[in-house]
Amino acid sequence: MKFFGRDEELKALASYRNRSIASLLVIKGRRRVGKTRLLDEFGKNFRHYFNFIGMPPTKKTTAQEQIDDFTRQMCNIFDLPKSTYDDWANVLWALDENLPTNEDILLVFDEISWMGSKDHNFLSKIKNAWDSKFKKRDNLIFVICGSASAWIDQNILSHTGFVGRVSYTLTLEELPLKACRLFWGPNISKFEILRVLAVTGGIPKYLEEIDPHLTAEQNIKKLCFTKGGLLVNEFEHIFSSLFLHNSEFYRKLLRAMVNGNNIRDELIKTIGVKHGGKISAYLQELELSGFIKRDYTWNISTGLDSKLSMFRLSDNYIRFYLKYMEKNLAKIERNTFTFQSLTNFTNWSTIIGLQFENLVLNNRELIHDALGIYADDIQCANPFFQNRTARTKGCQIDYMIQTRFSNLYICEIKFSSGPIDINIINEVQNKIDTLKKPVGFSCRPILIHANGVQPSVIESNYFAKIIDFTEFL
Repeated sequence: MKFFGRDEELKALASYRNRSIASLLVIKGRRRVGKTRLLDEFGKNFRHYFNFIGMPPTKKTTAQEQIDDFTRQMCNIFDLPKSTYDDWANVLWALDENLPTNEDILLVFDEISWMGSKDHNFLSKIKNAWDSKFKKRDNLIFVICGSASAWIDQNILSHTGFVGRVSYTLTLEELPLKACRLFWGPNISKFEILRVLAVTGGIPKYLEEIDPHLTAEQNIKKLCFTKGGLLVNEFEHIFSSLFLHNSEFYRKLLRAMVNGNNIRDELIKTIGVKHGGKISAYLQELELSGFIKRDYTWNISTGLDSKLSMFRLSDNYIRFYLKYMEKNLAKIERNTFTFQSLTNFTNWSTIIGLQFENLVLNNRELIHDALGIYADDIQCANPFFQNRTARTKGCQIDYMIQTRFSNLYICEIKFSSGPIDINIINEVQNKIDTLKKPVGFSCRPILIHANGVQPSVIESNYFAKIIDFTEFL
């Protein structure tokens, strides 16, 4: 499989090869987002590339078993006789003794949270190994990598022992839209590709499984609704490897976001828990893991973020699984579930609208470019919402861009099965009329669509710009 779409990330990593000192880097991101594949590609530029992978832990896994597994990998890589160690400090010492001297090395500890899950002193020993051994190798880049982003944030990036030691942190996101297009041949329609992306998002591993010779529906059936399909048990694999504690609570939070965005109080009410407690920590962990986004609204007058925010289920696969796959797992396992078309699913028109919105927001730079807005001119850009009060009506705007020139771009993200009709103008204008904005601000309505608009919409000359999002494919 060819490697697609990580030019900027590779460029950022490559800058550390030109240094005359060792570098400690951190790479984190959602499971299957391509962290290891990125490092494999980066590793092609090194004389020596060593990748050690943590062993997936269970409740019964011991610290010694993690050490033994790492030792086996080390002995295989360096062709060493079978060895036994009873402490991470000794293993790391032995690793340094076997690293080549005076040659460029990329050393990776992949799924770092798995390695250290059973030893509370593990990270201290990593830090000591870096200080006393690894950083003295001028041609070494040491990468700590993992899918448990919250664990990495809490135990490495926020840990006093690593302050000043990490040179660069890369959070790997979904592939951009143009890279996603490369997984299909030139004769596949953009609308068909969009139907698949509504299920997979821009997750590289999922896209690698796409057979371009099959239709969108055939690929979705193969991956999601056929016994043994990659995405049938993917959700369980994600949760067993990332959330060993109280994973059911995470599921409840995600289920509460399936049908739309929520403020924190709505989530608390929906899942039936008390205010306070650990809900903020759980939400933060889901956010750091790449499954949800917290979209802050802001004060238009000052351009500063408000305390008000909404939580959005930003992972297309997770929403599709919880909405349509989870309840049919028994039938899928018996090969008795019949799938023909996405449009047959209940509320699919609403769900694909949310999935389409995620694709747009994950590729918002394309919208900025289409509007000719420079990054330096943007004060705020996010989904925007205004709470209802005694004096103010509530409203939600799919995406709003505020520039330093007192311009507000009101972006309506609309997915429809057919061309959008003239009623869209009233919908958008009602939002603009409701929006509380300072004197002197201009509002420019923008329509972002995927399946055409009726001539009457164009002829009205209402929208400052009508963007066909499929053109970015």
